[in-house]
Amino acid sequence: MSASGTATDQYLSRFKAFEQGLNGQAQTPLHQLRRQAIDQFAAQGFPTAQDEEWRYTSLAPLLRHPFQPAPRGGALTPAALQPWLFAGPESPRLVFVDGYYAHALSAPGNLPQGVRLLNLETALQQCPDLVLSCLNRQVDGEHQALAALNTAFLQDGVFLHLSAGAELAHPVHVLFLSTSPATPAFTAPRVLVLAEARSRATLVETCAGPDDRPYLTNTLAEVVVGEEAHFAYCKIQQEGDAAFHLDHTLVREGRGSRFTAHSLSLGARLSRNQLDTLLDGEGIESTLNGLYLAGGEQHLDHHTLVEHAKAHCASHELYKGILGGRSTGVFRGRIHVWPQAQKTDAYQANRNLLLSPEAEIDTKPQLEIYADDVKCSHGATVGQLDEEALFYLRARGFDLGQARGLLTRAFAGQLLDRLACAPLREYLERQVDLRLAELHREGDAP
Repeated sequence: MSASGTATDQYLSRFKAFEQGLNGQAQTPLHQLRRQAIDQFAAQGFPTAQDEEWRYTSLAPLLRHPFQPAPRGGALTPAALQPWLFAGPESPRLVFVDGYYAHALSAPGNLPQGVRLLNLETALQQCPDLVLSCLNRQVDGEHQALAALNTAFLQDGVFLHLSAGAELAHPVHVLFLSTSPATPAFTAPRVLVLAEARSRATLVETCAGPDDRPYLTNTLAEVVVGEEAHFAYCKIQQEGDAAFHLDHTLVREGRGSRFTAHSLSLGARLSRNQLDTLLDGEGIESTLNGLYLAGGEQHLDHHTLVEHAKAHCASHELYKGILGGRSTGVFRGRIHVWPQAQKTDAYQANRNLLLSPEAEIDTKPQLEIYADDVKCSHGATVGQLDEEALFYLRARGFDLGQARGLLTRAFAGQLLDRLACAPLREYLERQVDLRLAELHREGDAP
């Protein structure tokens, strides 16, 4: 049996043990979703290189670890949160430790009328009909094995509901933190957002954990952006250097809405980030920004799918990567314009900077256009630091390290400047500067 098949069987066995520990929840609607999802996962198994979507990313390093569902009991102090905090008490905050809601570390604050911010377990108790009306509605479990695996082991997560016209002045911060107990563990965090018509909010999600210990985070997010709503979603991946991170975000955008995504990948041994968005109404504007920094033996994979389903919509996508050491990266972006989506304006670009001759990037931007009155373009670039620019800076007194640092920081800065929230932008500028310094030190090492 292949490694993928063996690992699939192991997770099916773990689901049986997980199910037995649910203490009478077997007949709930949520558990019916779990059972359906585990059957869907069993039918597919873990993806392999034979799957076109996984051609450049092998899960073999992940499958070698006997990950178990993370046990409850991981503890962190408030001081332990500091490395990942970017805002003050005015920003609502939910914290999850090893997949479980940490009430003592969370600070939802006083929310304005029309806004619900709850952990998913509580939301299913307080407003079950609302949650179940949108939970798992965008997930194609029959073709998305890892999304099905997340649903099968779903324990808790975030539920953000904005009623029509509701607004949040400060970004919501959600932290999924792993403590990585002695036994290699995995978590299945879930994010569910329902932003109704004319609402406005920003959600920042951070996934992080310790270095030098393997663990797996398999996240899934479903976002519904209502008519004329404005929603921004920033995902920050700062997992430990031995961790594995799998992430899938599904977005449905309504007429006249504005959706902005920011994806920043800074950590993990192996990371796969997938973002699918459906522009399901006229007059939508959708913006996807991504920045990934990799060194050592890291492998960072980003897949995007933008579905233009209605006319008079615009999408703008820019992903940038900086890779050093023996790291590898993948970008595969697809824009699909349906026949009825006339007057589409779509742009997609992937730009990569290689700091080492041993770093590699596989990039494949794609356009699939079935309408005849559109404006669409795409492109990809892969290169190294400009020798003339380096010479120019060195001629003006900068040493080689300073010159390289300035140029790589400028390359990343275009995307950081797009962050509208000043405290978040300043925090991420510091994190990117630290990561870039590590990449340059790695390149200078003998």
